[in-house]
Amino acid sequence: MNNIPLVFWLIPAASITALAMAWYFFRTMMKEEEGTARMIDIAAHVRKGAMAYLRQQYKVVGIVFAVLAVLFAFMAYVLKVQNPWVPFAFLTGGLFSGLAGFFGMKTATYASARTANAARKGLDRGLRIAFRSGAVMGLVVVGLGLLDIAIWFLILNAFYDGEPTALITITTTMLTFGMGASTQALFARVGGGIYTKAADVGADIVGKVEADIPEDDPRNPATIADNVGDNVGDVAGMGADLYESYCGSILSTAALGATAFAMNGEMQLKAVIAPMTIASVGIFLSLIGIFTVRTKEGATMRDLLHSLGLGTNLSAALIAVATFIILYLLGMENWLGLSMSVITGLAAGVIIGQATEYFTSQSYNPTKSIAEASQTGSATVIIKGIGTGMISTMVPVVTISIAIMLSFLFANGFDLSMSTASISHGLYGIGIAAVGMLSTLGITLATDAYGPIADNAGGNAEMSGLGEDVRHRTDALDALGNTTAATGKGFAIGSAALTALALLASYIEEIKIAMIRAVEEGRVFTNSVGEIFNPSAAGINDFMEFFQVTLINPKVLTGAFIGAMAAFLFCGLTMGAVGRAAGAMVSEVRRQFREIKGILEGKATPDYGRCVEISTRSAQREMILPSLLAIIIPIIVGIVLGVAGVLGLLTGGLAAGFTLAIFMSNAGGAWDNAKKYVEEGNYGGKGSNCHKATIVGDTVGDPFKDTSGPSLNILIKLMSMVSIVMAGLTVAFA
Repeated sequence: MNNIPLVFWLIPAASITALAMAWYFFRTMMKEEEGTARMIDIAAHVRKGAMAYLRQQYKVVGIVFAVLAVLFAFMAYVLKVQNPWVPFAFLTGGLFSGLAGFFGMKTATYASARTANAARKGLDRGLRIAFRSGAVMGLVVVGLGLLDIAIWFLILNAFYDGEPTALITITTTMLTFGMGASTQALFARVGGGIYTKAADVGADIVGKVEADIPEDDPRNPATIADNVGDNVGDVAGMGADLYESYCGSILSTAALGATAFAMNGEMQLKAVIAPMTIASVGIFLSLIGIFTVRTKEGATMRDLLHSLGLGTNLSAALIAVATFIILYLLGMENWLGLSMSVITGLAAGVIIGQATEYFTSQSYNPTKSIAEASQTGSATVIIKGIGTGMISTMVPVVTISIAIMLSFLFANGFDLSMSTASISHGLYGIGIAAVGMLSTLGITLATDAYGPIADNAGGNAEMSGLGEDVRHRTDALDALGNTTAATGKGFAIGSAALTALALLASYIEEIKIAMIRAVEEGRVFTNSVGEIFNPSAAGINDFMEFFQVTLINPKVLTGAFIGAMAAFLFCGLTMGAVGRAAGAMVSEVRRQFREIKGILEGKATPDYGRCVEISTRSAQREMILPSLLAIIIPIIVGIVLGVAGVLGLLTGGLAAGFTLAIFMSNAGGAWDNAKKYVEEGNYGGKGSNCHKATIVGDTVGDPFKDTSGPSLNILIKLMSMVSIVMAGLTVAFA
């Protein structure tokens, strides 16, 4: 392989810049005043609970990682069906994913009170502190992601440089740390989602509906647990989630590039470096967008959305132009077509974001119609919300479908022959479209992480007894956060669909490597008519034919059904987990209202710690089974049904999981903002029967949008990653 080109060093330089700017934003936020003694005390309680939960979660996840690392080491060093670097890459992926969530949550727990205090002085001041604190999460994710990629590329290049298939081996091995990141992310998302929604549902049902006290009222025993949950679920969980999305898109594209251009060593290296370079430039352009976000006093919801939209759209427009320059200067073959694939990914991301905003923001008719349905009770609110969520899947699914076709055709020069070369180049285009969609994650994740900070700021303002004008500003920031969070989830799910499709091709390449390794050890593969199959000389079409990957093969169909079932089973388990945990929380809050005299009169202090303990214990216990299913199912299918079954599994899981995730996230976001719309004074305002009906809808939507829905995009990618890592085991049983 040629020496590492000079442009490669832009990757670690960009990652260090991102981490340095994250540190700068963190230090700037910490210099702001935290407010009154009461505000400081509340923030300290939330911070303490969040850190205690995270420490406990990392202990549980650490055990899982240790077991899996030992399994991978056994496969690599004893069975010799796996690359020896796999156990180490897996561990670093999990470590960096966990760090991304930890740093983001640490920032959020310090930023909430400072945002509330800034809102005492003005809306723009509160927005900027919350948004730039959210930017810490975005910049830490992209910074750590690219740093991990750069380090592993340098390490593996030093060991494999000079081998004929060096880049293929390097990139497929690097995919393993994507599995580590996905595993950590799934535990973080599921555990954090169960925690936050158990507390949220408990606080809403007993506090707002039964006791008729405001949201985040200090008399509610579950309110501290609710605020802690916003951080562990929507910040730490989300950071780990998008870290693995970001790394997965870059790594899968690099692996596809190594395969697609395997016959041209110089072009092969450029194809591997290209997605990393685009992501690196995206960091600098995200920073430009971050500094443009500001608003005016008295801004409406549309004004606030415009403020955030200006930053994200500016960054997207700049990376669209920069992509043409990057790929041209790299000397990429068909650089114009590949650039159009990136533009396709960016455009798809923007369209999905706008569609999500339309279906979830109270500024538009779908959410307003859910609020209108509250006039006839909570049942019609739930029915209308489910219908809205189902309808909302149409635009993202059609958009992703068109993006897949266009990015494929742009990359292969509209070659419809479906030859091996045509397919390989087209799949590389799909992968690089996913990179384009996530290239400005530094700012798009900032808009997502901003939401929980604004939500906690509102809680702090309520519990601290700040004035109505301050609460009005924090409510505006919170409502904006609900919309941006829904938009961010739709964005992440859309990128997951493109990345998962690219990982399907990477799986075939890993199967090829495993088969070549088996042939070198003396194994002979024969096809259905007894002819010897040579994996070294085979293309993707040859593998499909050898493993009989067709729709009339019952193994493929069985795998597809299991994949679709896995998405619903996962959601059922996580929804049930939230229901059980929320039930325990409701019982505890009722007990305290009943047994601790004077709580509702404000004369006694609730036992906040007991509610925090219930959420923590429930989340740790309930997150294990659904998370392990994503690891166990692909292994069993690979052993029993082989490669054809696994490809069916991943296809079925992708189709069902993507659509189900969009439905759940959008329905949940719409229910939440329908409640906010009523709280603004519509249909009777706070405390009215319509308000209580929308609260019920919101409690149903909470696990939809914050537990099951966003976890699905990790599920579909983790199943792909597990299949890739276990390819050697699947071949051993073939």
